[in-house]
Amino acid sequence: MGNLLRLLSRDETEAGKVDIFLDFENAQPTETEKEVYEIVKGVLDESPRILEQLEQYPGASSAIRQAISNPSNEELQDMAWRAVVPLVGKLKQFYEYACELEAVLPQLLHALCAGNLTPTEHLEQQQALAKQFAEILHFTLKFDDLKMTNPNIQNDFSYFRRTLSRKKMANTDDEEVVVSNEMANRMSLFYAYPTPLLKTLSDATTKFVTENKNLPIENTTECLSTLANLCRTMIENPDISARFENEETMLFCLRVMVGVIILYDHVHPVGAFAKTSSIDIKASIKVLKDQPNGTVDGLLNALRYTTKHLNDETTPKNIRALLVQ
Repeated sequence: MGNLLRLLSRDETEAGKVDIFLDFENAQPTETEKEVYEIVKGVLDESPRILEQLEQYPGASSAIRQAISNPSNEELQDMAWRAVVPLVGKLKQFYEYACELEAVLPQLLHALCAGNLTPTEHLEQQQALAKQFAEILHFTLKFDDLKMTNPNIQNDFSYFRRTLSRKKMANTDDEEVVVSNEMANRMSLFYAYPTPLLKTLSDATTKFVTENKNLPIENTTECLSTLANLCRTMIENPDISARFENEETMLFCLRVMVGVIILYDHVHPVGAFAKTSSIDIKASIKVLKDQPNGTVDGLLNALRYTTKHLNDETTPKNIRALLVQ
């Protein structure tokens, strides 16, 4: 399968549809993409390991529960502390990886949004970078979904901070603690959000737009809306989706579509839900609701609870009703 296949003729397209096939499975970098591609690849290569560790995160709920129930039992206090410390070390690794993604995102956005190319031309000619951007969004939504469904993460970290404070007050600091107080404060802000990585990327995208004053905001928002509409079109059109070699690619496209909608909603002044939005939000929600029950609940919730403009007066009532049903 080639990197780019034109599957819809110009006169067959309709508003909000993009007539290109973005090869999320096989896109390879061109010479002009390679520099940024290799930088991003160095970070993305770690993503499977991070997800695997997050999926297997056991928590220390039992040890913590026993310690809290028996506050005068020093042995149980020590057992809980020793159970929590290595887990917090893992949470630190997850946070540091989020910071790495945050650092490379502006380079990807600049490559995909700057210059004289239209958004569609960017996606046509820089498919490998578009694929990496999609992979970051895909990872982000999987990461946040795992975080939201594992209450042990927040509970473990809260217990760690409370115990660390008590140790400092009692002058019994543990030299083996791998998280400094400053790092703990930053991690606390990160994990306080239900979807911490999505929050990080939204802030990074907003910062990118704010700091690059020579780059019109429309370059970024139109790139995001084009990618969102492209993902939806590839899912809606059976001739396109039939070309996917992997069944997981369909869910990949759905996650990317939702991630891009959320970023667009945070960056665009009026957001993704207004009538003037370049994203066909009604069709996007319909695509999600057409999926088998239980497969995209996390994605629908992400649109409900992590977007910025859903409850604005500019959001049509039928759109809001469609999403909250």
